[in-house]
Amino acid sequence: MKNYEVLEHTADIGIRVKSSSLEGLFRNAGLAIKDISAEKQKTLIPEKHKIVITQKADNREELFVNWLNELLSLSAAEALIFEDIKINQINEQFVDAIAVGSDIRNYKTNIEIKAATYHQLKVQKTGSHWQAEVIFDI
Repeated sequence: MKNYEVLEHTADIGIRVKSSSLEGLFRNAGLAIKDISAEKQKTLIPEKHKIVITQKADNREELFVNWLNELLSLSAAEALIFEDIKINQINEQFVDAIAVGSDIRNYKTNIEIKAATYHQLKVQKTGSHWQAEVIFDI
């Protein structure tokens, strides 16, 4: 079962992510990028790359966008698709994680996601569950 759903949006693409924790919310959103943007093909290059990602922000919404944009930036710069994410530490203003990536040549690109935006952005806790909505420029 996926921990996100794709949202309809004119000329862009959005996701709604759910989790029981802030950690899970960030992890699920990061992994949704992989599912939306690329499809696993034959493994040509089995080597995995671990990248430490640390982000700070004034609030959880800014942190969420910064986090997603850092994943997108590193993915493009390093030619990787992030297949797993381990959140080491997180609060509403800081995240420290390790993203494990595979060479982009192991994937067929479906959609090029350029950036996460603040348009219609929501990151909220309702009861014991977290939910976020974000629109990506494509």
